[in-house]
Amino acid sequence: MRAARRILVFTGAGISTASGIPDFRGPNGVWKRRQPVYYDAFMSSDAARVEYWDFKLESWPIYQRAEPNAVHAAIVGLERAGKIVAVVTQNVDGLHGRAGTSAALLVEMHGTDRLVECQRCGETSDPAPHFDAFRATRRPPMCACGGILKPATISFGQPLRPAALERAASAAMHADLVLALGSTLSVYPAASVPLAAAQRGAAYVIVNQGPTDHDGVDAVTLRIEGDVTAILPDAVAAVLGD
Repeated sequence: MRAARRILVFTGAGISTASGIPDFRGPNGVWKRRQPVYYDAFMSSDAARVEYWDFKLESWPIYQRAEPNAVHAAIVGLERAGKIVAVVTQNVDGLHGRAGTSAALLVEMHGTDRLVECQRCGETSDPAPHFDAFRATRRPPMCACGGILKPATISFGQPLRPAALERAASAAMHADLVLALGSTLSVYPAASVPLAAAQRGAAYVIVNQGPTDHDGVDAVTLRIEGDVTAILPDAVAAVLGD
């Protein structure tokens, strides 16, 4: 990190568990007790939309209470030191932005739960009134244009936004170091971003508690097993001289 000038930070759910947000694929993850609703089902089935909004309603208070933690702050510190080319995240909690990561550097690959988006006209809005209405009526919210409303996250089977893919690919082309933090690196195409940077010669460091799909890949420079919240903040403090 001391030598790097163009760090690509790639983050997953493991960096937000210290903020009280449950992960999805861990031993106690969300998908152990919930079945994901696929995008096609959401768009075609009222029952699937009810199931989806019910799941989101369950997690909404958690996202409302969550605050950025020391990992988010450490990444902002690297940005302020002029070392970051991009922060590419799989997380939908919005904590990077709330911590102070610049919108110009932040790529939310899987969207955000901080907005609701119309699937017809694309208008975005504050989720709170829609959750209040769903809680009261159990009817999935609709847009004034007649379109289906959905939290602005990328669901299973839903294409990633081209702009996010392009920005992430550009960062991978210019990075001289990749830090993959708190991710199992198992969800594609997002997980291809750090690998693309490493395969073109950038140093590649993975910090995660538990196995990742990139363990053993030749392009990995350093693999650190452990809790990222116990590792990254101290490392960044040493680099920045704090």
